[in-house]
This record gives sequence, structure tokens and C-alpha cells, in this order.
Amino acid sequence: MDLNLKNKVVVISGGGNGIGASIAELAVMEGAKVAIIDFQKEDSSEIAKKLKNQGGAYIWVCKNLNEDSAGEQVIKEVVSAFGRIDVLVNNAGVNDGVGLEKGSPVKFRQSLLNNLGHYFDLTHFALPYLKISKGCVLNVSSKTALTGQGNTSGYTAAKGAILALTREWAVELAPAGIRVNAIVPAEVDTPQYESWLSSFPNPQQAKKQITENIPFEKR
Repeated sequence: MDLNLKNKVVVISGGGNGIGASIAELAVMEGAKVAIIDFQKEDSSEIAKKLKNQGGAYIWVCKNLNEDSAGEQVIKEVVSAFGRIDVLVNNAGVNDGVGLEKGSPVKFRQSLLNNLGHYFDLTHFALPYLKISKGCVLNVSSKTALTGQGNTSGYTAAKGAILALTREWAVELAPAGIRVNAIVPAEVDTPQYESWLSSFPNPQQAKKQITENIPFEKR
């Protein structure tokens, strides 16, 4: 496979596990230089161990993206290490179960910050470098933005907003030669997904019922 990523600099928020880690691993395999942004420390991450063993070109930026000026600091650190940015993958987030009835206004606003705010921050501060490289932005949304899930108002609101921002940024940045797209994952077997399944009385039965309704799984 050749995704034209050789020597490209790819920045991935939430790259320490789950979908982000898989993107990071593939990007390194394709010859990219990867910047993994994650709140967990490098030495506690399986993907970091794997990339080290493979001799992959990457840096690890341990940062809570909700902190003031975190987005700006992250981009400065990436550019200091690699000199450029070609791809920004906005991925970090958590389905935190802040629902309408079981949540609160305070928790709802915090959920929006956790799942949406850093998408704007990182893209804003990466923009000057993306203009130089005529790079691209990939925003990770969720099927819950289109279908709903129940009991997760903050997360779905953020994921819906991410789709709207993708369209908005695509229009704004097209004259600069920057492509902006979103992916909308459905069921993905990640640690976070397994944690959600564990909230059911019978997790294995719940997983079976879900997978039986995935058309591709039936083929």
C-alpha cells in the first residue's frame, strides 16, 4: 500500500490508543513522521512500544488538550521536532455518558470541551503550516452524530458539531489548497468500546446483538 505519506508529518490527537493508535501505526508503516498527542505518558502506551520496536519516526507529546494554550504548545513542539505539518488528525475524545436526564449543565459543557474544543485549537494553530504544505485535516466524528445513542448528549453534540465544522473548514480552506474531511466510525473494537460494553448486564450478549446488525459482519 502506498498512501503517499513517506516523510510527511502527521499529527494525531488521542494517538495513544484505539483508533488514533491504529492510524499512527499505519502512518509510520507508510514512512510518515508521526506526532502522537495524548494525555497518557509514553511509557504506559502499547503503541509507543510497538513503534519503538519497529524503529518508527515519531515523537510523543504528553498533554491535556483542555489546558489553556495547550494547542499552541503542541503545534510549536511538533514544528520544532519536524519542521513542518502535512496532516492533522483530530481524534481525541471520549463517550462519557453525559446524558440529558443523568447529566447536568456543567457536565454537558465539560463534555463539549473534552470532545470538541481541541479540534478547533489544534487546527487553528496548525493552519499556517498546513497552508505551506497544502496539507489536509481529518476529523474523527462518530455514527452517534447521525443515529443518536441515548444517554450521551455531550458526546453526540460534539460529534455533530465536528461534522458541521468539517464542512465549514472545507469551504474556508479550499482556496488555500487544504483538504478537510471527516470519518464517521460505527462499531470499533477499542478499549473505550469494551469499557462501554462492560456497562451492560451481559456484555458478551450485548456485543453479539450489535455485531449481528452490522451488514458487513454477515457476509
